Amino acid sequence: MTPLSICSSSSSSSSSSSSSSSSHTKTLILHTIIAGAAVAIAIGAHAYLGRSKKFRSRVVGIIPARFASSRFQGKPLVNILGKPMIQRTWERSKLATTLDHVVVATDDEKIAECCRGFGADVVMTSESCRNGTERCNEALQNLEKKYDIVVNIQGDEPLIEPEIIDGVVKALQAAPDAVFSTAVTSLKPEDAFDPNRVKCVVDNRGYAIYFSRGLIPYNKSGKVNPKFPYLLHLGIQSYDSEFLKIYPQLPPTPLQLEEDLEQLKVLENGYKMKVIKVDHDAHGVDTPEDVAKIESLMLERNLS
Repeated sequence: MTPLSICSSSSSSSSSSSSSSSSHTKTLILHTIIAGAAVAIAIGAHAYLGRSKKFRSRVVGIIPARFASSRFQGKPLVNILGKPMIQRTWERSKLATTLDHVVVATDDEKIAECCRGFGADVVMTSESCRNGTERCNEALQNLEKKYDIVVNIQGDEPLIEPEIIDGVVKALQAAPDAVFSTAVTSLKPEDAFDPNRVKCVVDNRGYAIYFSRGLIPYNKSGKVNPKFPYLLHLGIQSYDSEFLKIYPQLPPTPLQLEEDLEQLKVLENGYKMKVIKVDHDAHGVDTPEDVAKIESLMLERNLS
């Protein structure tokens, strides 16, 4: 019985080893195919954008808005001094001189109905969009006209300055090697360690190096350096429309997933992002508590 037992064990081990080896080989092949596809997408995008040097003149502003939110459900419809927040963002966006058209992109009929009520054009998008960039891309595909640049205008910035919208558009138009542009402003010391306030560092030519929810750069004392010009990322961003079509095909990247910041996928895939610095107080609405702050500020400035 002992020899039989040994023989049986050996046969099982051999079979298991063979199966494991086969499974490992299949896994390697699968990973190679996925990696190859990602590289092919990236190479194709770089090749296209390398050839495309024409001036990008046709610009659409898209305001992505979703009802579901882990931090603030129904945020686009929250009342701010008598108007839904999405309406205030739309009205401010319409003042930008570089935008040929402004639309709201949403997957929620309540938001769509509200927006149509105050005169906004609405594009319905699917619930499967993982972030605002993908929602902008889907909306772009459903627009009748063709555009060279898409501006992703955050719906939770009811006090967005039209000049900032124009600034990010002009920055992208002036940087043919960039596929993305965005804006930053000075970071307030009290926001240094707030993960809802995204920080940014740029190179000496104005291109983004990194974004983080943590304080960057972070010195060895672990404290805010009052003499350092920390930068706060503002939510607005613009894209080359051809790159925007490619973006959803790029696989998620480690830094993007760790920080939960979609712009990191752009940088991790080797694309350039132009950054402009503006003098602007960041007044995004991230939580219900931010609404009272916005209303107080608007009353102080006689904005209604």
